[in-house]
Amino acid sequence: MRKSLIFLIAAGAGAATFAAGAGVSQDRPSRAEADYRKLVAGKTPGKPVSCIDTRFTRPSLSAYGDKLIYRVSRKLVYVSETNGGCQGVGLNDVLVTRQYQTRLCRGDIAQTVDRQTGIGTGGCALGSFTPYTAAR
Repeated sequence: MRKSLIFLIAAGAGAATFAAGAGVSQDRPSRAEADYRKLVAGKTPGKPVSCIDTRFTRPSLSAYGDKLIYRVSRKLVYVSETNGGCQGVGLNDVLVTRQYQTRLCRGDIAQTVDRQTGIGTGGCALGSFTPYTAAR
């Protein structure tokens, strides 16, 4: 009985230490959040829009956590917050969107697909697009 009590006290102390350590790591931004902040640094956010026109530009698409970034140029990027599910985009995944028009809109679905096998690994719905522009 006494050994069991000592074990429970030690386990509780270990759990408290783990929880305190987890709190410290949450204060620091994740790598995706740090990369995102670097991308929008020096740019001013504008009013969110429902759709972006992709007819004349070929924006590059990347994911940073639960945010999808459409880079139109060095001076203009659109940020779309998703409902989650696309944050797993990594070195072996690509992000695929299906467009039936010349625009991407809030509510459209993006999927993550393994680059080598072509198997879907996740998906998310696009949110509104917030433009971030750099000073001229």
